Amino acid sequence: MHATPAAVAPAAGRHNAPMGNGIRMVAFDGDDTLWRSQDYFDDAQARFEQIIGGYVDLADARVAERLYAFEKANLAWFGYGVKGMALSMIEAAVEITGQRIGAADVQRIVGMAKELLRHPVELLPGIREAVADIASRHDVVLITKGDLFHQEAKVRDSGMADLFRRIEIVSEKDPGTYARLLEEFGIAAGEFVMVGNSLRSDIAPVLSLGGWGVHMPYHTTWSHEADASVDAGSTRMRSVESPAGLVPAVAEIVAAAASGAAP
Repeated sequence: MHATPAAVAPAAGRHNAPMGNGIRMVAFDGDDTLWRSQDYFDDAQARFEQIIGGYVDLADARVAERLYAFEKANLAWFGYGVKGMALSMIEAAVEITGQRIGAADVQRIVGMAKELLRHPVELLPGIREAVADIASRHDVVLITKGDLFHQEAKVRDSGMADLFRRIEIVSEKDPGTYARLLEEFGIAAGEFVMVGNSLRSDIAPVLSLGGWGVHMPYHTTWSHEADASVDAGSTRMRSVESPAGLVPAVAEIVAAAASGAAP
């Protein structure tokens, strides 16, 4: 696990009140919860397919399917983020084209990765106001995964770092990771709320530990993150369509936890 320097202390000048007789902390995901991310990856994949289309028939070659297979297999080696995606693209390009891909096109793939690492941080409309509203009354933390340097840059450029008591950049978001973080935070799973766009990374692991989740889907999601099954009727989960729904959703969870409405 990696943490930015902001992870060691509360935000300056902020004294948060307890959330109630159950909830003690609200955590937020980063990519596609606070700021746009997947749109840029989707655009890069479309450009990758255009490059490969110069060598093979895209439909017959099943380019998107085969690229995802490389990305999924390489997670254990390269992790999440732009760099892993770029290396997987190069590996996929070599195989799909039968090693005919030219050096200039490999260079184009590397160039796309550099563009992704430089793209501006664009906050989702209303998200800063929603997080600030919650953070003005409760302790909030940021838990995001991916390449350490890139995620640190996004947090810095977002202008939101001061809102979070802790900032955690992790290599994976699974039950084991959340369990370790909860131990570090000194709270039980039932006292914790996770807000995010990914059922696989943000909601399902926390629910499995007995925590609470607020699912805010993004309009586009990487196939890997959509690969999860969560009971839509779970009493420990709320779903919202936009940042405007976050404050009331968290308030509902706080009330439910205080009343013992969920097991």
